[in-house]
Amino acid sequence: MKKPQKRRIIIKVIHKPDKEIRKGVWKVAYADFVTAMMAFFLLLWLVSVSSQQYLRGVGEYFKRPVTLPLFGGSSDNASPSIDNSGGRDLTRTSGQVSKGMDLDAAKSALQNLEMQHLSMLKERLMREIGLDASMLPYKSQLLIDITESGLRIQIVDSDKRPMFDMGSAILQPYAARILHAIGKVLNSVPNQVTLAGHTDATPYQGSAPDYDNWDLSMDRANASRRELIAGGMAPDKVLRVTGLASAVPLDKQDPFDPINRRISIVVSKISSP
Repeated sequence: MKKPQKRRIIIKVIHKPDKEIRKGVWKVAYADFVTAMMAFFLLLWLVSVSSQQYLRGVGEYFKRPVTLPLFGGSSDNASPSIDNSGGRDLTRTSGQVSKGMDLDAAKSALQNLEMQHLSMLKERLMREIGLDASMLPYKSQLLIDITESGLRIQIVDSDKRPMFDMGSAILQPYAARILHAIGKVLNSVPNQVTLAGHTDATPYQGSAPDYDNWDLSMDRANASRRELIAGGMAPDKVLRVTGLASAVPLDKQDPFDPINRRISIVVSKISSP
């Protein structure tokens, strides 16, 4: 008797694609396209605003991408640092400089602000001197102006009213009072000061050997420094004290004019190097 054959059962599983998933595929492709376009236009913008030195530095990196990091070397666009600590040097004007920062405009604005500050300081000094009735007769001997170096204050001699005893570095009482008033005002500002002593062209007539107008002008400048400090100015505000003898006359036409004998005080600009 024949054995009945077993029926083979075949099960077919048909996976129908999810219509909802298929509908969203184009969104992924479109997002990739938009991202690529954004990156492309960002690259174009960076190329347009970057300096030539920066672009050369980028090109140099792609020429030697491994050599520079591993073996060292410098790029035209390397950022300089004063102390080599890696910080940015904000004063540099080459390399990668932001187009949004106009260094010339910032420098000009700083200079204008400095000039306003020095002008206010000049008015305040004149006001302080004018408040003391005892110093009004000496006001003509006080010359104040603004130069490229800063605010210059000069106390000059006159025929009948010298600042110092003849041939010495001893200040007259009125000159000491003027220096006291100036020292009090200068101590209220952050600027540093330089002092210089000047003589006229008359040779030194004293009996001290190896002593001349250069020594005398230096001693007078140093005596003035001490009086500024006595008036209230901090000693560390003094940047430099020099004696110039008759090398820089105020009256160039007459080097023997008493006005050439003077003490000049320059209030330095904060932005000066």
